Amino acid sequence: MNTLYIHTEDASVQSVCKRDPVMRKLIAVIGDIEIVLRADYLSSLVRSIVGQQISVPAARAIYERLHTSLDGKITVEGILNKTKEDLRDVGLTKRKTDYIRDLAGKVADGEVDLENIAKYSDEEIMEQLMRVKGIGKWTTEVFLILSLGRENVLAVDDVGIQRAAQWLYQVDKSERRNILIEKSPLWQPYQSIVSFYLWEAIHLELLTDYESIKAI
Repeated sequence: MNTLYIHTEDASVQSVCKRDPVMRKLIAVIGDIEIVLRADYLSSLVRSIVGQQISVPAARAIYERLHTSLDGKITVEGILNKTKEDLRDVGLTKRKTDYIRDLAGKVADGEVDLENIAKYSDEEIMEQLMRVKGIGKWTTEVFLILSLGRENVLAVDDVGIQRAAQWLYQVDKSERRNILIEKSPLWQPYQSIVSFYLWEAIHLELLTDYESIKAI
């Protein structure tokens, strides 16, 4: 199990703090972060597909049922040996069933090289994964951040990150994606640091407990 430790005194974190005073306030409030990376790459991608456009509790329940139905291990063989009806029975939609089977098929035939994927560049990984039905930019970015721990990825289409940015920078909902794009040059080449801290703001319920970062 790979664990990523982010400390406020790290050069990468200090670089972000120096260039963005507002983000510096959030980092000061949250402090150090410990992230358990999703080292099982296939499971990570399946989890992301399952979670598309549904609530976190619903996604967790469906993923756990799928995990159980595959005897406690998400494998290519296990997925391909299940019928579409078997996969639908755990709560997957027809579309997500097709996505997961397409992923397993492309891993099986080597079109997606999960065994060596950590050796590829971000761009090469995105090119590979986005060949799979149902895997787009968001799923790939989340994989780069949460499975591979890549340093310079900002998941601008992640709703949680958008919500946290809206709260942190006090902008309208319509501007929350744009504020990420606007601020991203300040966070280069450590955009993943920002992704982690914005996610952590959600996890710590700062958005619900406080009106703004100034209120903390």
